[in-house]
Amino acid sequence: MSFINYLRETRGELRHVTWPTKNQTINYTIIVVLISIGTGLFLGLLDYLFAQGLQFFI
Repeated sequence: MSFINYLRETRGELRHVTWPTKNQTINYTIIVVLISIGTGLFLGLLDYLFAQGLQFFI
C-alpha cells in the first residue's frame, strides 16, 4: 500500500465520522475546564494540608 492510497483511505474513513455539533463541543470543553479546575483545587488543598501537617511534626 502506498502512502497516497493510505491518505485516500484515511480521508474516506473521516467522511464516515459523526462529528460533534458546535454546542456539544462547547459543552464538553466547559466540562473539561471545570473538572480540571476542580482537580487542581483539590490537589492544591491536599498539598497545603500535607505541608501544614509536615510543619507541625518538624
